[in-house]
Amino acid sequence: MGLFDRIKRAFTGEDPIVKEESKQEEVVLEKYDKGMEKSRKNFSDRIADLFTGFRELDEEFYEDLEETLISADVGFNMTIALTDAIRDEIESQNVYKGEDVKRVMIETMVKVYEDHEHENVSLNENPDGPTVILFVGVNGVGKTTSVGKIGYQLKESGKKVIMAAADTFRAGAVEQLSVWGQRLDIPVVTGIDQGDPASVVFDAVKAAKEGNYDYLLVDTAGRLQTKANLMQELAKIKRIIERENPNGVQEVLLVLDATTGQNALIQAKQFNEATEITGLVLTKLDGTAKGGVILSIRYELDIPVKFIGLGEGANDLQPFNAEEYMFNLVKGVIEKK
Repeated sequence: MGLFDRIKRAFTGEDPIVKEESKQEEVVLEKYDKGMEKSRKNFSDRIADLFTGFRELDEEFYEDLEETLISADVGFNMTIALTDAIRDEIESQNVYKGEDVKRVMIETMVKVYEDHEHENVSLNENPDGPTVILFVGVNGVGKTTSVGKIGYQLKESGKKVIMAAADTFRAGAVEQLSVWGQRLDIPVVTGIDQGDPASVVFDAVKAAKEGNYDYLLVDTAGRLQTKANLMQELAKIKRIIERENPNGVQEVLLVLDATTGQNALIQAKQFNEATEITGLVLTKLDGTAKGGVILSIRYELDIPVKFIGLGEGANDLQPFNAEEYMFNLVKGVIEKK
């Protein structure tokens, strides 16, 4: 059953989940439910306020709808697209009662989101050598922690993992990744303080090949003086990897902090101009009440969200499940109907 059908069944009072879940699927559902609690409550409360005292469909209602979506961090462009689509669907179905308008609004939101859904959320792999994943992002977004958590999950799945502390400009990042390595029994390649990140990556690729590792996870610098410096540094790192490793780099994952809202979207645009981003890791989603930022990112950029942070535990950085995310965002609205 697709997401749109789940939403329609939920609005009619039917059980939206009709299949038996495995134990693992139940754990995922629970993590999404708990991790999105703040976002769901914030979104449902805003929609409830929108319909409090609802009288008629007029321009004031649509202006209030736009304001509600923007305040939920959906973003300006996505808000305009959603409002236009909702208006068209309301006119098409000829609805005017508050509950019917709310149903059409949520169903249209889901449909617009699905129209922009990117399906490739799994990690790309290198069949001819170690799979190399670069992690990029500004300092403070949880980049180094994400490297450690994904390394943990890959190791738990039976993969042989090695990590590279190529953020040599920040001693704390090297130390932090080294602690993760010791805790998880995953080797970490380091260099000298303030040294050349590319030399660390060279040593790491060599170690990954010689040790027959499945994955090499590379933590890169989060703060360089200009975008040009960032481009040059990442390009140099990529050249080293492409020279030493069959098929080069498989993933460049940009780590973003969900609590920063639209600033996360700005960072995504800037980094995507600097280097070719293949996927996004959105951290701290459990700590923000504005989960609408994912809708904005999906609409503005043709880059898939591959992981989202739904808690602080190593298993709480979950592979992104678009259907569960969207269902958990809007189900509070359905429950309040």
